[in-house]
Amino acid sequence: MTSLPTGEPVLAGLLHPLLPPLVTAVDTFHDSAVPFLFPEEEALVADAVAKRRQEFATVRHCARTALAGYAWPPAPILRGTAGAPRWPDGMVGSLTHCDGYRAAAVARDTTVASLGIDAEPAEPLRDEGTLNLVTLPAERTALRELAADRPDIPWDRLLFSAKESVYKAWSPLTGRWLGFEDAHITLRPEGTFTAALLVTDTTTADGGPPLTGFDGRWQIRDGLLLTAVTVPPRAVPPRALPPRAGTVRTPPPAPTEPCPSDTDSAAGR
Repeated sequence: MTSLPTGEPVLAGLLHPLLPPLVTAVDTFHDSAVPFLFPEEEALVADAVAKRRQEFATVRHCARTALAGYAWPPAPILRGTAGAPRWPDGMVGSLTHCDGYRAAAVARDTTVASLGIDAEPAEPLRDEGTLNLVTLPAERTALRELAADRPDIPWDRLLFSAKESVYKAWSPLTGRWLGFEDAHITLRPEGTFTAALLVTDTTTADGGPPLTGFDGRWQIRDGLLLTAVTVPPRAVPPRALPPRAGTVRTPPPAPTEPCPSDTDSAAGR
């Protein structure tokens, strides 16, 4: 039997106040002394430096610990073609790591449609160029107003983190890229935020209602900025069931235009 590192991740942890009860979150402030990876995962970081390998391994250990609560045995957590984590059938989730912190959150796809979590150091962005790259003009105006009232909060980094969580929630539902300029974030001092999507194509891969925005939560704790987006279950059209024995299926009409091809889920930035 595969031996996994034990004793490090903590169920719920810092993310607990940001997520609903049906989401299981696991986090840790320490990397495993001997990081474990399945051979398939080893191949993904074969050329990475030791620090990157440890981050990669520890955040997957957090994810496997969280999945164990749903009776999933240890298994590789690989990446799609663009890098997003591939979860077991029936599960959704999100990963995040920054200096000194790793976390994973998972849930059944019958209770949560998608998840996005992000952690960043509670420090301002390094320069104005980065700020201009990740924010819209209207967002920068709002940031100045927030900073005037609460100068102790690094609002610019918090907005960046919120956009990361929004992207991670958007990507599995659509399979498309979402740029920093494609979502307008409104941060609220009480610990919530909203994201208004500015893209023209808001369709989703499941054929459900279009996505127009997200709601999220944030907090600052232990030197970290933490943001989370939880997308509730969505009303999607029922899938066609195979005909029962003794019945005849009526063939569908011929399509009038080509069907769109499948698109792999996009990755984190």
